[in-house]
Amino acid sequence: MSTKQSYDLVVVGAGNAALCAAISAREEGAKVLVLEKGPEHKRGGNSFFTDGAIRVAYHNLKDIRKVMPELSDEEAANIVMPEYNEDDYYEDIMRVTEGKSNPDLARQLVDRSFETLVWMKGHGVKFELNSDNQSFVKEDGKRQFWGGLPVKTENKGVGLMKQLFSRAKELGIDVWYESAAVELVKEDERITGVVVQQEETNVTVNTAGVILACGSFEANKQLRSQHIGEEWEAAIVRGTEYNTGDGISMALAVGAEKFGEWSGCHSIGTDYNAPKVGDFTKPGDIFKKHSYPLSVMLNNQGKRFVDEGADFRNYTYAKYGREILKQPDHVAYQIYDAQVRSLLRKEYDLEEATYYKADTLEELVELLPVNKTEFLKTIEEYNAAVQDGEYNPTEKDGKGTVGVTPAKTNWALRIEKGPFYAFPVTCGITFSFGGLHVNSAGEVLDKEEKPLSGLFAAGEMIGGIFYHNYPGGSGLMSGAVYGKLAGSTAARYVLGNKKDTKVTH
Repeated sequence: MSTKQSYDLVVVGAGNAALCAAISAREEGAKVLVLEKGPEHKRGGNSFFTDGAIRVAYHNLKDIRKVMPELSDEEAANIVMPEYNEDDYYEDIMRVTEGKSNPDLARQLVDRSFETLVWMKGHGVKFELNSDNQSFVKEDGKRQFWGGLPVKTENKGVGLMKQLFSRAKELGIDVWYESAAVELVKEDERITGVVVQQEETNVTVNTAGVILACGSFEANKQLRSQHIGEEWEAAIVRGTEYNTGDGISMALAVGAEKFGEWSGCHSIGTDYNAPKVGDFTKPGDIFKKHSYPLSVMLNNQGKRFVDEGADFRNYTYAKYGREILKQPDHVAYQIYDAQVRSLLRKEYDLEEATYYKADTLEELVELLPVNKTEFLKTIEEYNAAVQDGEYNPTEKDGKGTVGVTPAKTNWALRIEKGPFYAFPVTCGITFSFGGLHVNSAGEVLDKEEKPLSGLFAAGEMIGGIFYHNYPGGSGLMSGAVYGKLAGSTAARYVLGNKKDTKVTH
């Protein structure tokens, strides 16, 4: 059975990028339909699960206060906010992607970041300071921010999506739930519709434009194995179970070009007992374990395998999940002692956190399914290699090791003061880096690098921005920037091809 309906523009997906696209298009006067593959209680894509940190270029605290007007003068007087400008942001992207990020896409993301944040605020999205994870209180009582990531959405991803859905409803944007886009309709080299599956019914929606914003293929075990590697079948899916690559497949079928690092992905170290797919009853990225720069991390053979202190967490966490996955049984153990336990992030104190605790290292290792002899030997060798120096977890302190491989280049303390703690972690995949070739206006390109008429994309769908790694908070910002751009570009396209358009608000 098939029925037909018509909209100016259809947005496939219902996360941050998709709703930013829908709202932006509606601003331009387009009649917009949003398709959510999942049920209403599982709406919001990966964005629902985010911690809400969103990386933005800014010049001073005055800029930050433009999106947080409730921040009082008294509070502001006690904040030290280092500048993090467009060049800083761009250089961070290029540094962590080893210079491979597409310069046009990266520059557009960076240069449009602040104006997009202001635009989101204008549509009801609320922001707050990312104080817990990106600041510390100095001896003079002032709060010092660091790491270029001082802003997050209120109530994490849950709050972000609640606010965006509320605004979409206010603007008269239709949302269909349990509605999976399965095919793009193309006639005379233009997109003219999309086929939507709703249970046993196929609905053909006539439209002059489609924005694909339904994520990458990280929740598709077969595609993970095919493109990233067989071992990735074992990875936990940190976010929505519905990001299975449908949008990419539909786009490729009508002539779109693949782009980006299809063998790469964003992955992290997450609790070994985290759910196999995102749990909508426990959102907010609560299973991550991101204090590892203060740890010694060993596999179950008792061997270290990364430089835990290579850089701040913001610049290594998105690639260290891959390193954990490479270890035997896809498991590693973050080891801490009493010297640093109070410094660990909040996720280590949650009831969901899996950990072992003992008064001595010998007692701790007896609790773990590891090579006990090698485990203790590695920690002994590490302790002997730790150099003297001032320990300062708020900056790269250069307090490292000598004579062990891999070295620990910052934040190296001897593991020597009980009680001792072991947090088991495995790999959780967030999104895959492979996507479609999309230009800086959000238009999907064909193999000749020409726009496919009527087809646009945003969010994880865009290939070529992230390779190997990414600066924390950039994914959420990319989704918003390119969602807004794709929405306005698509709306102008469809309304320009529509005669006697009546703009309504």
